[in-house]
Amino acid sequence: MTTIVVLGTATPGGGFPLYGAAFAETVNQSDPTLVVEPRNTKGSTENIPLLEAGQLDIALVTGEPAYEAFEGIGRARSALKIVTAMYSTAGMFAVASGSPARSIGDLTGKPVAFGARGSGLVILSRYVLDGLCLDQDKDFQAIYLDRAGDGPAMVLDGRASALWGGGVGWPGFAAVAQAGGRFIAPNAEEAARIRAKHSFLKGLILPAGSYPGQSEEVASVGSWSFVLARPTLPDDIAYALARAVHKGHAAFAQRLAQARETTPQNTVAAAPRPTLIHPGVQKYLSEIGL
Repeated sequence: MTTIVVLGTATPGGGFPLYGAAFAETVNQSDPTLVVEPRNTKGSTENIPLLEAGQLDIALVTGEPAYEAFEGIGRARSALKIVTAMYSTAGMFAVASGSPARSIGDLTGKPVAFGARGSGLVILSRYVLDGLCLDQDKDFQAIYLDRAGDGPAMVLDGRASALWGGGVGWPGFAAVAQAGGRFIAPNAEEAARIRAKHSFLKGLILPAGSYPGQSEEVASVGSWSFVLARPTLPDDIAYALARAVHKGHAAFAQRLAQARETTPQNTVAAAPRPTLIHPGVQKYLSEIGL
């Protein structure tokens, strides 16, 4: 007997659908009793209410919307649980090769593609800019996309001065970097100001070689994304998912570079509180000595 597990991802052209497809293939291969079925959604901010309504079993959610849901910021505190940490996302801007911009300040007043409206990356940029006393909508000509995949073309043809995004292997950054683009991130003093105001953000590094032509690492700030579960997901299903992802880790990392970070150890480290990890997952973690 097989159990279908519906997985919410995001709009086509972004990192979540890529991760979701690789996640589903890994779990389905590791555990024949599970059938994970990815579904495109509007992203993190839609995935949370869909999980709470029981319309999705699990979903991909970036760190900032997850943090707001867990802490009850701007909404009621959520009962969603963590299945696994996905990967860390160092947020930054990508600009075309000929851009004169060298700092975040150089982008103020300019058209910037911040991503798909429902994407958690948009919320990450809001926190990062707020830490610098900047406002997405007031200090930039903010562009919000219907599809995450539309952003790179806007930068490359000049409709946007920069594209906001983050993480290793993000398709939008890959497209801009392939055309000779480069990255702009908060400098050390700016990063310190951001983290002083928003302490849940972490100092993160985009390793050298993450994108074509990127010969040096880029230091920035960001957070961990999670696979979250609906409050009523049975313990045995959560346990089976955790076991399948762990068992299939080598194949998962081969399918997708950023899946190297999807480990039980990172799940324990990234969870804001141990009680936010699904009880079924906690059972598996304790069995493997975590």
